[in-house]
Amino acid sequence: MRNFEFYNPVKVMFGTDQLKKLSANLTPFKKILLLYGGGSIKKNGIYKKVNEELSNFTVFEFGGIEANPRYETAMKAVELIKNENIEFILAVGGGSVIDAAKFIAAARFYENGDPWDILAKNKTVNKSLPIGCILTLPATGSEMNMGSVITRNSTNEKLSFLSPLSYPKFAILMPEFAASLPQRQVANGIVDSFVHVIEQYVTYPADAPLQDRFAESILKTLIEEGPKVYENPADYNAMSNLMWCSTMALNGTISTGVPSDWSVHMIGHELTALYEIDHARTLAIVLPGIWKALRNEKKEKLLQYAARVWNIYGGTDNEKIEKAIQKTVDFFESLGIDTQLNKYNINKESIKLIVERFENRGWKVFGDRQLVTLEIVKKALEYQL
Repeated sequence: MRNFEFYNPVKVMFGTDQLKKLSANLTPFKKILLLYGGGSIKKNGIYKKVNEELSNFTVFEFGGIEANPRYETAMKAVELIKNENIEFILAVGGGSVIDAAKFIAAARFYENGDPWDILAKNKTVNKSLPIGCILTLPATGSEMNMGSVITRNSTNEKLSFLSPLSYPKFAILMPEFAASLPQRQVANGIVDSFVHVIEQYVTYPADAPLQDRFAESILKTLIEEGPKVYENPADYNAMSNLMWCSTMALNGTISTGVPSDWSVHMIGHELTALYEIDHARTLAIVLPGIWKALRNEKKEKLLQYAARVWNIYGGTDNEKIEKAIQKTVDFFESLGIDTQLNKYNINKESIKLIVERFENRGWKVFGDRQLVTLEIVKKALEYQL
């Protein structure tokens, strides 16, 4: 097992009737920015309930955060915060709204040029507004980590940053708030959570059996509970299990002492930035391709995944890996998610463009052991045409 430091300061309040704790967790702040997305919280009653709990605060609203939060939109919120001297950001929504809150909070105090440099040039975040969140869509785990992913329209780029100052102060997780989600969003959340675990698990052995078992338990729970939530998002018990799986998948617990990869995410971000494909769907496309391209390099963990997650024991090593890949694809497609690029009108020219973008940024090798070269990117995507 590798050396590690583990730090996660997020206070989680999970279950029914947690909203009544909101006011107490916002003290001593007075001016609050209520940040949300396309307005679904107004239709399902969450907006009204949240505002009732904010009656003792001065509340400013900023809606319209996109499914892939835009830099341009976020900077408008930064302007509002500066003009009104807002002290705290309350993000109500899924990972996109929470990611936007993290970037807005950091950009508020960024004075040395374009705040985009936090993402594009890995500039350090030295100060950030405090944020809290009320989760309405389980998927990204952003409610309990320090990461954020932002898209910039003007350059068609989707980039990420990490900062310990970006951890939410608290996260309210109420499965009932996700009961009215459309099937498409539920499916995206299941796959997003699944691949988050994979990126920290199917790497190479690190003699960390506890972390492996943690990861496998999340994967198996998603396989068991995911279809139930997909069929009925109002199934409180199933939604509870999905919501906690999504949070645990990316709160740092399963990444302690083990290598992580994230090449699937890096490639997937390009598909979203260029072609507006849902984030989770890009992961479902790229993951099987990466595994096919690196089946020998990831052989040990792929075989472990095949056995422990899918109960695949018979056949040659190559046959077991093939079965595990196909089982994963079948699981994704059972949730209505296509895993082939041609279903999204992506062709070889599109693949060439993605490879060129990596090359132009100087990202010529990445992944857990720097195994993902530009040729592997090309090969992985071509497998999925």
